[in-house]
Amino acid sequence: MQSVIDYFSNIPSAHRSAILLGGLTLFFLLEGGIPRYRKPYKKGTHALINIFFTLTTVLINFLMAGILLWASRWTTTNQFGIMNWLPPMPLWLEIVIGVLLLDLIGAYFIHWLEHKVRWMWQFHLVHHTDPNVDTTTANRHHPGESVFRFVFTTLGVVFAGTSIGIVILYQSMSVVLSQFNHANIRVPAALENALSWVFITPSMHRVHHHYKQPYTDTNYGNIFSFWDRIFGTYAMMKPDDIVFGVDTYMAPEEHSNIGELLKIPFGKYRPPTA
Repeated sequence: MQSVIDYFSNIPSAHRSAILLGGLTLFFLLEGGIPRYRKPYKKGTHALINIFFTLTTVLINFLMAGILLWASRWTTTNQFGIMNWLPPMPLWLEIVIGVLLLDLIGAYFIHWLEHKVRWMWQFHLVHHTDPNVDTTTANRHHPGESVFRFVFTTLGVVFAGTSIGIVILYQSMSVVLSQFNHANIRVPAALENALSWVFITPSMHRVHHHYKQPYTDTNYGNIFSFWDRIFGTYAMMKPDDIVFGVDTYMAPEEHSNIGELLKIPFGKYRPPTA
């Protein structure tokens, strides 16, 4: 396990890019072979819009990466954070607890907050306006959202007190599993049911992308599904009843024009309907 942490502590940027692109390519190809929905949309054009937002997310994370590294070193130096307050434990357990804490604080909580705080929701809308959710939707985030998600990731690192190796391991897992749970792929029902007790699966996350409340405000999990079960935000619905998007942003130019998408957070608030 130490070799794994050593690798992620010093992972080259090229390897991190390969993880992102490798996962995206894998699930993009699987969508062509075993799709859950066969919807007539221009997959290439759709992907280009979402890749634009993926690139802005990558750029922001790259520019702010030094803050994350500093935060992790600060917690270690000052013995701050939950991991530093717990008694010594085996490395494998340290990794498990660290990843769980990062997922709870830096992913589940900020996602829940984005749905409850109006100005945050205005930024998060860019992600939800996608009418054709697939693996490229995973990183469809407004640059503003990418910034405050990074802030909460950093807060997660501080409160969890995790080493940088665990942080980068978690981020790598998050990228690939987010691509998986957004993917338009058909997973065998028995396998998906088993996985869904621990991990967010495509069928579970599709409910979160239904265009109307209350389903939009459910299934906030990023990697682990049990946070939703614990906090009462878990929900399921029939797959064929799911309609992607947001009911107040259904016009084509509101979900397929990059300029219009970038302006959404600064426009008039449109309350969602139930």
